[in-house]
Amino acid sequence: MNSKRKVKINNLTIGGSAPVRVESMLKISLDKHEEVLAQCERLIDSGCEMARAALPDLKFAPDLKFLTEHTKLTIMADIHFDPALAIAAMESGCRAIRINPGNMPLNKLNDVITTAKNLGVVIRIGANGGSISQKQLDEAKGDRAQALYLAVRQQAELLLSQNFTDLILSAKSSSVPECIKANELIAKNYPDFPMHIGLTEAGPGDGGIVKGTACISNLLLKGIGDTLRVSLTDEPEREVKVGYEILKALELRVKGVNLISCPTCGRRRADVMKLVKVVEPLLKNLPDGVSVAVMGCEVNGPKEARHAKFGIAGTPGGAVLFREGKPAGEYKFEDLEKILPEFLKV
Repeated sequence: MNSKRKVKINNLTIGGSAPVRVESMLKISLDKHEEVLAQCERLIDSGCEMARAALPDLKFAPDLKFLTEHTKLTIMADIHFDPALAIAAMESGCRAIRINPGNMPLNKLNDVITTAKNLGVVIRIGANGGSISQKQLDEAKGDRAQALYLAVRQQAELLLSQNFTDLILSAKSSSVPECIKANELIAKNYPDFPMHIGLTEAGPGDGGIVKGTACISNLLLKGIGDTLRVSLTDEPEREVKVGYEILKALELRVKGVNLISCPTCGRRRADVMKLVKVVEPLLKNLPDGVSVAVMGCEVNGPKEARHAKFGIAGTPGGAVLFREGKPAGEYKFEDLEKILPEFLKV
């Protein structure tokens, strides 16, 4: 968002004035070609702009090559420890890799940098809470967020010393405060470079969504973050959906309809949860950014949601439909399923 530099991975621009990108990670072994390609298609349909793919062994390099040749989704290879894997990933067609340079011998790291320069590959350097060394902890006097920043600084300086600048910086932790502080330090000390943000190992369900949202939203509101991933114990498409919901809530990017609904109270004249379930399937064909309000009574009806393009509010006799705050008719509940498809058209 605030980075001065930008990088380009295939046709995907990250940083500078580009929008905050939403990414995920493939969760199927690369040798399962059809399953991986199907997951890529689902991710593309969900709006995913880049997905990391783990390359744990050289035997999977041909599978990675197959993937890069058969999907339109931008793929970043996720590499740990072995420089040979990083080089194999780049030679297999990946134009972005994620590595931890601190875990690689310097002479081998130079080979990775040379290959990246020759092939025009972007390198994301990433440290996480589990990769902090005791030396970094000691230097930070036990402050884990500071130690996490020091790990990223060490990695960044290794590459910058070799005049490699096509970088994305990243620091992740499973602690929300720790992750926020570490990323603030990176943004302060390396303001030129694009940053990837997210909370690692956020977990499943509501808890994972809340933790990931708390971390990512805090950083985005401070202008930190050019690409994000909501790391959930769930399908990758779910990660993408939540990512876009965060951006939509912060009014940074809009994908899909903005569905507004009241929390209900004793005044409600309609079963809002039931109405939402009726309305949601009808929203897929509406343009991005259109607001639709589902309200339980006349108090939260046309006036409070008059900015919505379409709205439904409960009344003593059924429900009133309204467009941009103006009533468009009152109907019985049992008739809504027939009326709504035509009503919810731009």
